[in-house]
Amino acid sequence: MKYAALKIAFLLLAFASGASAQDFLPELVRRIKPSAVAIETFDAKGVTLSRGSGFFISNDRIITNRHVIEKSSRVEVHLIDGKKFAARGVLAIDGEGDLALLQVEVPPGSAAPLPLVQSAPQEGESIVVVGNPFGLEGSVSNGIVSAVREIPGYGKIIQITAPISPGSSGSPVVNMRGQVIGVATLQAAEGQSLNFAVPSQRITQLKIGELQTFSSLNVEAQKNKRAAAQALYSQGLGILSRDEYARAAAYFEKAVEIDPAYAESWYQAGFCYGMLGRHAEALKASRQAAKLRPEWAETFVNIGASSFALGQYKDAAEAYRQATKLDGGNADTQYALGLSLNKLNRSDEEILAYKRAVAIKPDYANAWEQLGAAYFKQKRFSSAIEAFEQLKTYKPDAKTYNYLGESYLEMGKTPESVEAFNNAVGYNPEFERARYNLGRAYLKAGDRDSAAIQYEILRSSKSDWADRLYVLINP
Repeated sequence: MKYAALKIAFLLLAFASGASAQDFLPELVRRIKPSAVAIETFDAKGVTLSRGSGFFISNDRIITNRHVIEKSSRVEVHLIDGKKFAARGVLAIDGEGDLALLQVEVPPGSAAPLPLVQSAPQEGESIVVVGNPFGLEGSVSNGIVSAVREIPGYGKIIQITAPISPGSSGSPVVNMRGQVIGVATLQAAEGQSLNFAVPSQRITQLKIGELQTFSSLNVEAQKNKRAAAQALYSQGLGILSRDEYARAAAYFEKAVEIDPAYAESWYQAGFCYGMLGRHAEALKASRQAAKLRPEWAETFVNIGASSFALGQYKDAAEAYRQATKLDGGNADTQYALGLSLNKLNRSDEEILAYKRAVAIKPDYANAWEQLGAAYFKQKRFSSAIEAFEQLKTYKPDAKTYNYLGESYLEMGKTPESVEAFNNAVGYNPEFERARYNLGRAYLKAGDRDSAAIQYEILRSSKSDWADRLYVLINP
């Protein structure tokens, strides 16, 4: 019995550590493979246009990439057993996410829906991509989640190491529990393949509408040019996920050339310009996005960031304030508003912005730091100490203890200030300002010898603070 128990424990430990994940891979693939389908699209004359992949999310619904079905008049779905069925049409489109939800009728028991994960995967998590690039045998690749990127104005993009074969656009990206974490997207941009995945959460956010035929969708796309612009936008996102801002901006620029009313692409162009330090261009693009979508808070965040970078603090504050009106629950926007108000010397409003930021996000260390500094500037030292004590909870470092020490010293609480400054230099012995402050505090406490020791330490490091402390010691 002991041997059996030890053997079971060993196997469980191996599985939990991921050491045996490869051993379970064939079984996982066998289980999820029937859910993957091959997709072939045709024009009005019956000529094949493209080939891609997809997967069942319910008995009569399949997810694929939007670009797989564009320009098609008819779409055919191939199951793993070789049976073929005509897709009835499209129920939903996510142009920015490059997703399409198709309806298809298959015999009972033919579909094997895959469960969707709502949360983002962990970086380093093992994944499998099951595609069907035209062959009944299917196509399997495995790898890990190399990164999960949050792209402002869009959301998350998942970077994966698993190679994706041509024709596998729309394949499910599955974790080791057989759950879909994303939809694989293979796109070519400037001759370079971009392999990434759109999070499965976007599937659940699709707005289901009336069933639309592929022909009518194609005609509609040709009329409004949005589909072509969205294809460029999607390619730009893939490049942006790699922080290649200049290359990504070129795609967003092309998208707005095709469709000047495309607010999302104006936004991303502005974001890229800002990251490149081209703030005047960023401001122009972001204002265009705001003009097209005045209800979109993030466009005003971009305007605020560009205005702040250009030294236009009043405009920055106005933009951030508008963003907070549209989305009052964003701590970062409240914090940015506070920084802008600081530049305008509007301290009371600045403090209110930081207080709102920490109310939304209690562990927001930067906001606590700026709140304490704003109180200190107003000589509200007791409130400053409260803020810095909170900061100490989330950021117990030399700078925080120095803030505390300065506040205590101003309040005349010398022993507390000595303790705080000693903590500061304990965290960072080379923090010269804190060492100077410690010397000041010792002098306040009447301990001239200890102050002199701090002076000697500063003098030996040739610090400018040494002379300032010497003047205090020898008035």
